[in-house]
Amino acid sequence: MLRGMPLNLAEKRCLREKSQIQRGKRRARQDRGGVFSCCSRLRYACILALHSLGLALLSGLHAARPWRHTLKQIGGQFGSSVLSYFLFLKTLLAFNALLLLLLLGLLAGVQAALPPGPPDPAPAFTGLELLTGGGCFTHTVMYYGYYSNATLNQPCVPPRDGHQCSPGASSLPYNMPLAYLFTMGAAFFITCISLVYSMSHAFGESYRVGSTKGVHAITVFCSWDYKVTEKRASRLQQDNIRTQLKELLAEWQLHRSPQSLRGRLRRAVLLGLAWLLCLGTMLGCSVAVFVFSEVTIQSPVSAGQEARLLALPLVVSLLNLGASYLFRGLAALERHESPGLEVYVSICRNLILKMAILGILCYHWLGRRVAALQGQCWEDFVGQELYRFMVMDFLFALLDTLFGELVWRLISERKLKRRRKPEFDIARNVLDLIYGQTLTWLGVLFSPLLPAVQVLRLLLLFLVKKASLMANCQAPRRPWLASHMSTVFLTLLCFPSFLGAAIFLCYAVWQVKPSSTCGPFRTLDTMYEAGRVWVRHLESAGPGASWVPWLHRYLVESTFFLFLASALLLAIIYFNIQVVKGQRKVISLLKEQIRNEGEDKIFLINRLHSVYERKERSRAHRNEEAVMPSALLADGGDSWWDSEGPCRLPQHPQLRSVTTSWQAETRI
Repeated sequence: MLRGMPLNLAEKRCLREKSQIQRGKRRARQDRGGVFSCCSRLRYACILALHSLGLALLSGLHAARPWRHTLKQIGGQFGSSVLSYFLFLKTLLAFNALLLLLLLGLLAGVQAALPPGPPDPAPAFTGLELLTGGGCFTHTVMYYGYYSNATLNQPCVPPRDGHQCSPGASSLPYNMPLAYLFTMGAAFFITCISLVYSMSHAFGESYRVGSTKGVHAITVFCSWDYKVTEKRASRLQQDNIRTQLKELLAEWQLHRSPQSLRGRLRRAVLLGLAWLLCLGTMLGCSVAVFVFSEVTIQSPVSAGQEARLLALPLVVSLLNLGASYLFRGLAALERHESPGLEVYVSICRNLILKMAILGILCYHWLGRRVAALQGQCWEDFVGQELYRFMVMDFLFALLDTLFGELVWRLISERKLKRRRKPEFDIARNVLDLIYGQTLTWLGVLFSPLLPAVQVLRLLLLFLVKKASLMANCQAPRRPWLASHMSTVFLTLLCFPSFLGAAIFLCYAVWQVKPSSTCGPFRTLDTMYEAGRVWVRHLESAGPGASWVPWLHRYLVESTFFLFLASALLLAIIYFNIQVVKGQRKVISLLKEQIRNEGEDKIFLINRLHSVYERKERSRAHRNEEAVMPSALLADGGDSWWDSEGPCRLPQHPQLRSVTTSWQAETRI
């Protein structure tokens, strides 16, 4: 059975050794105790059954993943550039799942188990709440205003005999304001660590020396996985290898086709004009968003007009979609030499536009809305506004997939009689993912369950985009190797997106006064003051917990510790960069050594060939000279004697000895 497994020799040898060790242990146990008892057999049977059940559950979870075979199929048919989008979506899904588990376990779950007092009667569900996020959703754990500002205790159920609850009957108190602040900080800290680790790992994978750039022989001779036994998997691997070869050859051909000076000047002028038009479009969109946001403040929405709340998200989504199509048309006119450069330029333009719009919206929420909603729960409004932006962005993504890919394919095939399908727009789709994730991070303080909406949104996007890609799109006409795309996506997600969201939330926690009518911080001047209140409570409790205020004073509030932690993080990043550079240098030196050894071997082989050829020539020459006396003897031997005596003997020693002996015999 082991011989027929699709494993290499090292794995088979390891499995054989493990099986022999287990067999030896069983034999030794049988020798000591004889035959297994009934209880031992039952115990081993239960262990094997549980082990088989665990393996079956793991295989079921593995098969239930939506990207089990999809990623290989996409990579084989459309290349690494399109595959990078789905890998990035998978990474975002993991980040949001981790964030959701933390918030659900420490905030939403606890508050749902210990709800506050009975609120006012909630409005009836009309269906519009799915778009606006208001209505009956307002008085739930989804938003900031529902959470209590007191210490939560599990209520005690009195005994049936009428006695009162004992003092120790209730569970430990749960300080909701402190838990809310600590959970948000811990969630962002864990997300930051995970993001930096993923970015450094992707950097090491894509920028290591010995990358696949131009290494055609490795792809040809070392790409096949001999463990593949299924026909479908082998077909996917064949498509993947074929696409990799196309990408490598396209990149090699790109480096071999330089452009003239005149063409470079014309391209520079065209790029300058395109960038001027793009910057003007970005400025116009930003001004339009700012003006429209001011109009929404001046005309408040009354009861029964909740649909008007969708106006600002609708305008922003329209501007983002229209500008992205304009940027795509300009990229087609620019005709970049490299498809990768075209994608990077489109990503840069869309990123500048979206970050500018988000900056204006952040000012609108924390600068204008807080002042306009005095006496109301402005945190709930900001959370609902971010929910509306996420829902509207998802709807526009679906509409763009429907009309931008499906309808265009049908028109191209049936009306224009063309077989060419539209290509998958990597830049716009990736920036949509980054934009949606930024909205999630911006709103997690005001809507703790917003990551759940993002998880559902990402799953639906994965299924819709995969189906549309397979049915409506074609592979890129110019294949290109996207070896650094994952690193670029994670870098953009880390610095403009996550860093901006962290600054926004830090400003909201440290500077903005919370609402006095809702939320866990309703009686405080700032959200951060909840930590100070807890520290003062510990100081008054007694000397037993005096070390906690000391830690808070010198570690949390001290700027020196903040600078020290930042310097330590920068030092770790710098150390990792230097380690990668050192590894690249070592690998390059080893490659140079291998190259030199190869040249030495070529030189030695050439020398051996030359020596062998000289020996062959000398051997052939000796054979010719050895045959010469026999030919002369056949002529009668007259040519050996002249008027002055015998001729001069040859200089070769063997021929001289042969000739001397022949002359002696002739004289006799």
